[in-house]
Amino acid sequence: MPADSDSPAQITDPAPAFASRTIALVGLMGAGKSTVGRRLAEKLGRKFYDSDHEIEKAAGLSVADIFTMHGEADFRRGEQKVLERLLSEEPHVLATGGGAYLNEETRALLREKAVTIWLSADLETLWRRVQKKNTRPLLKRADAKQVLRDLLLEREPVYSQADLIVHSKDGPHGTAVNAIIKALKTWEPV
Repeated sequence: MPADSDSPAQITDPAPAFASRTIALVGLMGAGKSTVGRRLAEKLGRKFYDSDHEIEKAAGLSVADIFTMHGEADFRRGEQKVLERLLSEEPHVLATGGGAYLNEETRALLREKAVTIWLSADLETLWRRVQKKNTRPLLKRADAKQVLRDLLLEREPVYSQADLIVHSKDGPHGTAVNAIIKALKTWEPV
C-alpha cells in the first residue's frame, strides 16, 4: 500500500550504540569528571553518580577519613564494591575516582558494562583545579605538585585504555560536554 502523500515520512533514527550503557568518566583528580559528568547527565536525561560520593554514603566517612583511618587498600576494596553496584543499575553517567580505573578487575567490569571516557588534562590545568580543594588525600604533602605529576605519568598508560579520550581544558563545561557527546556518537562496541 503506497504511503499517503499528505502524511510525514516515518523515519526513526536507531538508538546510538552507547544508549544501553553507562557512560563512565575516568581520569586524574581535577580532570572535571564530577562537574562535567553532572552536566552530561543532565543533557542526556540520565542519572548522575559520583563514585567517591557513593563510597562516602556507604561508609559514613569522607574519602580523606577512609584513607586516614583504613588506608588506601581498604578504600579501593570499598570502591570496587560500590562500582559493581552502580554498574548493575540502569545506564547513567558515572564519575569514577582517579584511581578506580587502575584496578584491572574494575577496568574489565567497566569495559563490559560502560563506555569509558578518559577526561585528559595537562598538569598545569589539573594543578590549578586541585588547589581549589584540600580534600585530596594523595596531595596532602609538601611536594603535592610533584605527586600530581608522578600520578599523571604513572596513570596515563592505563587511562589511555579507555574507549574514548576527550581533552578537558579550561573554559565552559559545556564545551567538554559537547566534545563527549560528539565522541560518543563515534563509539562502537568492540
